[in-house]
Amino acid sequence: MSAKDLLQRYLDECPLVAIVRGVTPDEAEAIGDAVREGGICIIEVPLNSPDPLRSIELLAKRFGDSMLVGAGTVLTKEQVQQVKDAGGRIIVSPDSNVEVISATAQAGLISSPGYFTPSEAFAALRAGATTLKLFPAEGATPAVLKAQLAVLPRGTQVMAVGGIKPDNMRPWLEAGAIGFGLGSGLYKAGQSAADTLAKARAYVAGLTA
Repeated sequence: MSAKDLLQRYLDECPLVAIVRGVTPDEAEAIGDAVREGGICIIEVPLNSPDPLRSIELLAKRFGDSMLVGAGTVLTKEQVQQVKDAGGRIIVSPDSNVEVISATAQAGLISSPGYFTPSEAFAALRAGATTLKLFPAEGATPAVLKAQLAVLPRGTQVMAVGGIKPDNMRPWLEAGAIGFGLGSGLYKAGQSAADTLAKARAYVAGLTA
């Protein structure tokens, strides 16, 4: 299965990515359970979290194919291999670093780099990006995304990340976003599993509001 087809499998179930920045290995499985129970099946552990590779390893073993587990804030090609070795299958970076994107594609993983301008988007796609992450979305508008999609190659998938709330997703979807990355609105370091579950359910409900 190609990286794009693999990603689409999970997006078809739920087009949301849980970004659990700050989660620790001791909490990872409980937070993962809450995210999954809440209806979200893609989870990203940013590499600037405490011992992130261990958390990724624990989540990947616990959920197997029932969740797509990976890393965020991936800045080097060496980190790509580390994430793969830990069982991660999606690499999310804050920028359009072509070395990271190319290394991700060569490793057979899903590449989801951040971009903000059309130039960055085209560079990321040429390097092998699977999907794009418009970041920070709060610095743009759905109209900006719609205009960008008009010039990007047909079939380009863009997720909006940054400032997304349960009540502001509809305009982005109408503009062409295929999903969203959820950061501090869903999870903050030290947050309980119960609170994470409640927030996850609110976001999933917001998709159809």
